[in-house]
Amino acid sequence: MSQPPGQPPQGGFGPPQNQPPQNQPPRDQPPQGPPPQGGFGAPQQPPVQGGFGAPQGPPQPGYGYPQQPPGPYGQPGPYGQAPGPYGPPPGPPYGTHPQPPYPGAPGKPPGRKRTALIAGAVVAALLLVGGTVYAVTGGGHDDKPVAHPTGGTSDSATASPSVDSGDGKGDGRSDAEDLNAGRKPGESKVLWYRSAPDAPADGADAPGLWVTGKTAVKAAYKEVIGLRVADGKPAWDPITLPHEVCAVTRDADADGRIVIAYMNGVSDRADCNQLQQVDLDTGKKGWHAQVAEGTGLFDSTRSIELTLTGKTLMVTRSISGTAYDAATGRKLYDTKKYDDCYPAAYAGGSGRLIEVTSCGAGGAKEREEIRELDPATGKAKWTRPGTKGWKVERVFSVNPLVVYLTNRDKKAWNISVLGSGGRVSSEVKVDKKFAPGCGWSSLTRGLQNCRGVAVDAKNLYLPTETTDAANEIYAIGLADGKEKWRVTSPIARPMVPVGLQGGSLVAYADASYGQGGRVLSIPTGSGAHRPGTLLRNPDGVAKIESGFLDSAMVWSGGRFIIASNRLSGQDGAEEKLMMAFGK
Repeated sequence: MSQPPGQPPQGGFGPPQNQPPQNQPPRDQPPQGPPPQGGFGAPQQPPVQGGFGAPQGPPQPGYGYPQQPPGPYGQPGPYGQAPGPYGPPPGPPYGTHPQPPYPGAPGKPPGRKRTALIAGAVVAALLLVGGTVYAVTGGGHDDKPVAHPTGGTSDSATASPSVDSGDGKGDGRSDAEDLNAGRKPGESKVLWYRSAPDAPADGADAPGLWVTGKTAVKAAYKEVIGLRVADGKPAWDPITLPHEVCAVTRDADADGRIVIAYMNGVSDRADCNQLQQVDLDTGKKGWHAQVAEGTGLFDSTRSIELTLTGKTLMVTRSISGTAYDAATGRKLYDTKKYDDCYPAAYAGGSGRLIEVTSCGAGGAKEREEIRELDPATGKAKWTRPGTKGWKVERVFSVNPLVVYLTNRDKKAWNISVLGSGGRVSSEVKVDKKFAPGCGWSSLTRGLQNCRGVAVDAKNLYLPTETTDAANEIYAIGLADGKEKWRVTSPIARPMVPVGLQGGSLVAYADASYGQGGRVLSIPTGSGAHRPGTLLRNPDGVAKIESGFLDSAMVWSGGRFIIASNRLSGQDGAEEKLMMAFGK
């Protein structure tokens, strides 16, 4: 196989090929004691040449290890967990947020036009503990909001959602309640609340959450809604799309613009191929484009992913991608097969574009490769070959580049930091069952779908798994993969990273049915790492706060905004869309 200039030495990520299979501990128990010397993810001394994601000791259960048969929709807890090779972790993950509907239950079925592809595609999905937050995954982006898309169907009339600005006057309806009534001393204030537009009976997606200094923007079914962050009043008239939203960019560009993809019809043969640029602060629609089908037999636009980095928008089809100028919508180039490798997924941000390819399908040389592309031209800067059996499941951060891998056969996982030229600079050595809040999609990889993880220039921050009790957040050094420190949730509820601000990690301790959540600040420098409270949300609205479906969260400008990424479409109940807290 030809290698581009600057290629690191031959060899791949994954375990040494002569390593014999290792016995596994019982499926319902975590590994006992610390990992063996040089255990999973630990580079040997000297490091294995070309090694990447290679467990050097016995494969470790835990993160992604099968614990029990998958439940409905593969989701035992608040955020999506795909059924498949690893299955869900034991018990429900942190939080009490409701589940997206599952097959056989009221809500969205797995089918529509996508049913025929689900069986094979689910095998490729990452199976991590679910989560409910948004996290900054770059280094040093203080108070910069980010957004992750989540996984709609037939048409439905759209009602006018209500807005309660939190001023004690309700939202104008006769049954409106003052969400700040009975607020206790020290509790934060509900700044505003927005209910969701009507969704079809089988449910609909409401992906993305973008917050600027002026507006909070949400996609919901066939609308894009912009509210003023200060009071929740409409910032501009809702944008109504012809058909349902099917993909969004995770972030906005430097000029505060996003790209939304929507379906070109409602039939089982409809494609997710209509692109629309939207300005977050003005609500004005920019360029529009239609994504062409790929040239291969299986290269369709039934489901796509959008990745924005710098001035480039990458649209991923089944086995190829098309890059556009993010400002104008002009096509730049196509990414295609090279050697025996097909593009499978992309991750982007901080001006970098990372490509994961699937190579040698079904053969002795079956593997995955990681490449960095020049976003402007699509040319490879470097390529890191992989080892058979190892799959690149998630990209926790693009700059620095932190990737999560799994090996289905060995029931093992690995987190690696890739430095210059794609060389492995360190591997995580902490043996815990982490819950980074990674969603899943039946048809797309979703490399950047993890919401409960944060990365800065020095550390990776991961929350441990729990059900409804206190958990811990670990700070893991990027230089050596070792634990630097850990903190325990100050209340009997799990907490997860939300982002980074200044020299602190911002975290959210989940609300329960009767107790409001907390927004926490944890110092990341030297000295004590005791969590401080930024907001203690009122107990009086805990029922609402804990009830956002497949929730996403942003901390920005001293405001905490929580939103639903999924609408159930159930009749007789007002669905929640967004809610903001502040002082």
